[in-house]
Amino acid sequence: MVCVNRQVQETVSALEGELISFASELVRIKSRTGREAELVERIKQEMTKLDYDDIIVDKVGNIVGVIGNGPVKLLYDSHMDHVAVNDAGEWVHGPYSGVIEDGRLYGRGSSDMKGSLAATVYAGHIMKKLGLAAGKTIYICCSVMEEDFDGAGLERAIVDNGLKPDYVVICEPSHLNIAMGHLGRAIYKINVRGVSAHGAAPEKGDNAVYKAAPIIRRIEELGKKYMAMPPERPSIALTRIESVSASLNAVPGSCTLYVDRRICPHETEEAVGAEMTGLIGDADADWEIYDAVGQSYTGEEIVLHSYLPDWELGAEHPLAQGCFAAYREVFGAEPQPYKWDFSTNGVASAKLGIPTIGFGAGVEKTAHMANEYCPLEDIIMACRFFSLLPLKL
Repeated sequence: MVCVNRQVQETVSALEGELISFASELVRIKSRTGREAELVERIKQEMTKLDYDDIIVDKVGNIVGVIGNGPVKLLYDSHMDHVAVNDAGEWVHGPYSGVIEDGRLYGRGSSDMKGSLAATVYAGHIMKKLGLAAGKTIYICCSVMEEDFDGAGLERAIVDNGLKPDYVVICEPSHLNIAMGHLGRAIYKINVRGVSAHGAAPEKGDNAVYKAAPIIRRIEELGKKYMAMPPERPSIALTRIESVSASLNAVPGSCTLYVDRRICPHETEEAVGAEMTGLIGDADADWEIYDAVGQSYTGEEIVLHSYLPDWELGAEHPLAQGCFAAYREVFGAEPQPYKWDFSTNGVASAKLGIPTIGFGAGVEKTAHMANEYCPLEDIIMACRFFSLLPLKL
């Protein structure tokens, strides 16, 4: 196996220039959620050049490269979309420059998660070149619309295409650590009812924003309570307020609060729902779980019911053991597994009952921030890890 590890290292080293150039080019292609079409075409070109056995572009726009046709099926998932750039003036390099400087690839999506995406695409090629996929079917999945619809694109890739993987690796940035799962998250809407009236006679109405104020204070206090707890803890935050009135001269007749709630393993949907009821108290209001509705670049509707439970893979599971063994081979050290504190596409594969784990290139804390970057070494080492993993399963 040491010999195989050396072969992988030498092959990745020989392809390093092409791999890094491809990652840089991916960063230069804008691919906001629901606008990934240009990126899909570029990935398809690269997979074709790298002699993939099959390339699938499905009806919602996911692209899946296939290597091998063995009975054990392993899927690597990287989402293609990235968050918006609303702070371009704060970037040292342009957000879509793909600049490489001081061992880092800069740009929106470099860590989240085009560095990993490039690494998986090249890993598929290396598996085929070195015969590492014998007895396996490898799916290199590049999925749509993760940023606003966690898991919805990956679920469609698996279900619509009948892939039925035995194992899934979510390639979100982990800075080359193994992520055993992540906390869950939910988005709730609290709808507060009032009575609209002219601003000159507010006493004739019932201001919905004023009625929402005690609820907001309760959310704030509960958030402080959760923040004082030790890890692994829940969290709650008010993230948006909307009100409806006839004009700026009218008292709002309704107000909607959007609440982000992070969910721990022991919590249930029923228990969190009871918490929302308690936050409302005796106000004339109700709550619901937010349904995000969007459209993929192919015109297909995507719907996400925004209650996404916690998931975690046990350390004794064969997928975890395989990842630990591959890590030791590649890094010559013991892994230090942890859990992501953000949501990923793993909610979809875990919900489908597929053993799921995380590993990827990139630095989590730079995602969604100005001057996002991915260390080049992360991309190279992730490619080696992804290439070797099938032999450990």
